[in-house]
Parts: sequence; C-alpha cells; structure tokens
Amino acid sequence: MTLLAVGLSACTQTEPPAALHPTTAAPEVTTASDEKPSLRGEAVTDSFGNVDYYTTVSGDTLASVAAAYNLSEAKVAEFNEIQPSSPVSPGTRLRLIPANPVTGAKGTATIDANGIPTSYKVETDDTLSGITYRFNLTQEQLAEANKVPFTYEKGGTYFIQSGHVIQLQKKPVDSRSGTGKTVNNSFGQAVYYTTVDGDSFDGLGYKFRSTTEQILLYNPSLAANEPIPAGSKLRLIPGELKIEGAQGTSTADAEGIPLTYTTAPGDTERQVSFRFSITDLRAANRPTTGTGGAWYEFADLPTVELAPGQTISLALDKPINKPGL
Repeated sequence: MTLLAVGLSACTQTEPPAALHPTTAAPEVTTASDEKPSLRGEAVTDSFGNVDYYTTVSGDTLASVAAAYNLSEAKVAEFNEIQPSSPVSPGTRLRLIPANPVTGAKGTATIDANGIPTSYKVETDDTLSGITYRFNLTQEQLAEANKVPFTYEKGGTYFIQSGHVIQLQKKPVDSRSGTGKTVNNSFGQAVYYTTVDGDSFDGLGYKFRSTTEQILLYNPSLAANEPIPAGSKLRLIPGELKIEGAQGTSTADAEGIPLTYTTAPGDTERQVSFRFSITDLRAANRPTTGTGGAWYEFADLPTVELAPGQTISLALDKPINKPGL
C-alpha cells in the first residue's frame, strides 16, 4: 500500500505544485452597471469577479466611483496617488486595489497584461489579512485559487509562510466542470465524484480543493496529460490509501463511504480526519448515553496520538458508540 506522507498538509499545502505556477488568464471585462447602475464605465475584474480597475466616463467623480465599490474616496485617491476630491477626466483608469506593497503584504507579485495580480511570493511578517487586502480577495477566494480548503488554522498558520509562492487567480475552466454527481459522507464532505464532459483537473481542483497531484494519487487510472473521461467515478479522499499518521485499516459501505477505522501506532486525530474527510471525528465517537466526550483512548494526549488497536467510528449516522460512559 502506498504511503502518503503529506496528510493534512497536502490538503492545505503552502507551496503550489508546478501546475499552479503563475497564470495569465485574461480577466473578464464588464460594465460597471453590473455593480452599480450609476456608473457606466468599463470595469476590469479578476477571475473571481472582483473589480480591480474602473475606467471613468463623463460625470464620474472620485467620490462616486469610491462609493460604487464600497471604498472611501481617500483610499481610491491613495491607490491612484492623487489627492482626494481631484477631478477625473473621462477615460481615466482608476485602480481599486493598492498600487504598492502594504503592511502584511510587502512581497513581490506577478501581474498580467491587464494589471491583475496572478501570484505572490510571501515574505516574513506577511499576514493573511494583509495579502487579501492588497489583492482584493476574500480568504475563501484565496483558498480556492490554491486548491486548499482554507488558509488559516487557529493556533498557527501553515499557508502564509515566507518564501512560498501562492496563487491569486483561477485558471479558466469549462462551465460544465464540477456539475457531476457527488457522494458525500455523513459530515457532508464529498468522497466520490462522477465526471461529466468538460471536467478538468483544474476545475475539479477548485471545486473540491484538491491538487492535480492528489487527484492522480487517489485515482491511479488517470493520467495528468490526458482528458478525464466522462462517467468516471473519482475518489476525492485518500480513503484506502494509508498516510502518515493514519496507517490503520478501514471498512466502508456499499457506496464506498468509510464507516469504521482501526487505529495503528502513531495515528493522530488530525491525520485520520484528513484521510477520510471528517470534520469532527470526536462527534462520531461520543457515548450513546451521558455527556462524556469521545470514548476512544489516546497513547499521547499532548500530540493527540490515538492508542493503537481501537476500532472507531467514521460516520455520524452509523456510530460505534459505547454506552454509559
């Protein structure tokens, strides 16, 4: 059995693989009337639809543009290195994102021909809030661009690390991609997906927060440089594939949804949860009666290492509860 030694870190990687290196996808150009009826100029949006630039028309003012995009006039003036209340001539291209590095995002960004930031190299002392502010993104969008579930963990960051290049945009994908049938576990997490025409590794990666490398690892029949056949049932989790910190054996129901897991030495809650895409392992292992917490035992509580040889539940709807604890 192949040993996957990346565990949760594979799902929340800090350095994108080669397939995720800077993209130069042309941004969508829309009219600002899509955002606010009072503005008639053209807006340049990023891959998520965030407006990064606006070209003024007759009647526009710095204040009206700022208000339309929920910014202060002072901020728009700062981004464009002009004075607040300055008149703007028709045809002026106004920035709606910072022009220069800011506190918490002082590194170097790659910019495409339209001025849209596409990738960023993290520096020491950078913060998630600084990066999302500088590049006009939400945390969810930043996670999607990098095909990770989320970008921050309480107690310590593992996405924002000095020297790592992170993606700021998605590549264009077929609109049909990701519209196939999913099979979810009892936590609502997708564990299988049946492909449709138009699916691609990028499209599925953005939808399910999986890198191309992960999808290939979980589905050995696929090839990186070949189309994904429609009607293929893809596994979206390691499942039967053993990983570091979750090397035990499991059972599954007729649909392949994991039901139980027998722990091995060195297993941790975190890695078991990642292997089977479980959001709350303890919830599936609470006693039938009483108010006690998870009934399984630990070999080392500080590291949350599980005692080996225990059969525990992987499902909320079919738990293996111990009564009376």
